[in-house]
Amino acid sequence: MPLQRTIASEIICSGIGLHTGKKIDLVMKPAEANTGIIFIRSDIPSRPEIKACVENVVDTSYATTLGKDGHNISTVEHLLATLAGLKIDNIIVEVSSIEVPIMDGSAAPFVHLIKTVGVKNLDAEREYIRIKKPIKVTDGDKKAFLLPSKDFRILYSIEFDNPVISSQSYLLKSSIETFENEISNARTFGFIDDVDKLKKLGLAKGGSLDNVVMLDNYRVLNEDGLRYKDEFVRHKILDAIGDISLIGKPIIGHLLADKSGHALNYKLVKEVLSQEDKFEIVTLSKLDGKSKVKQYPKYNNRLALNL
Repeated sequence: MPLQRTIASEIICSGIGLHTGKKIDLVMKPAEANTGIIFIRSDIPSRPEIKACVENVVDTSYATTLGKDGHNISTVEHLLATLAGLKIDNIIVEVSSIEVPIMDGSAAPFVHLIKTVGVKNLDAEREYIRIKKPIKVTDGDKKAFLLPSKDFRILYSIEFDNPVISSQSYLLKSSIETFENEISNARTFGFIDDVDKLKKLGLAKGGSLDNVVMLDNYRVLNEDGLRYKDEFVRHKILDAIGDISLIGKPIIGHLLADKSGHALNYKLVKEVLSQEDKFEIVTLSKLDGKSKVKQYPKYNNRLALNL
């Protein structure tokens, strides 16, 4: 019987904000069962709380931003992906700025910090959202959908007009081990031609080759190169895991995505929650293994995205 989990003890760290360029202090604290993930703006005297849930998404343009009562917390997707990937259901996250620090551009530093203190089980069973019928959203040539499945897995494909990236696909059979070993180290990436545009918008002030894989029209500019030849699509999966976790519970289903991003991931979560006949909330101890939900093939390549 899978139980809800939290971290075993407090974690304190700091880093640079990708968009603000400011030093940010971050404190993660254990939380009781059924708390969920709560962000607290520790730089504001009233210490406003912002729960990580789809209702609190206020922007998805350059990162996923949560907000409540006029207070925001941005760039939450990497930390949310870490918590989902390590199956941590409840935690309090205090942040001294308007965004979560970018660290090295991946989830690996958060994974390391959490593994250092460990996790603990709580006295409550974990609930899951089980997909019963296909759910699909599109935006032009971008698409994302969820199919019924006996487990959670992701098939993600991207395509860029850049020879370094070109077309990439990756299938993740999700577990704590596969998240840590295959996904958590993949860094965010960007194009040198977009830097001036972002800075004119007051963004990317903290971006550097220490926390972003930067490309020009022909090559990777980071001296140490890539961590994986397909690091780009792996990072897109990282972002998707964080974004999809805003549904509020782990998903039992097969996520297929093509050219998706924060906005379409958010649209998919909203679409799921708007169609109550297409999912059910279950605990694994009560889930009938013979429940009559149509099972789809385990799609393993990009052809599946033509469904």
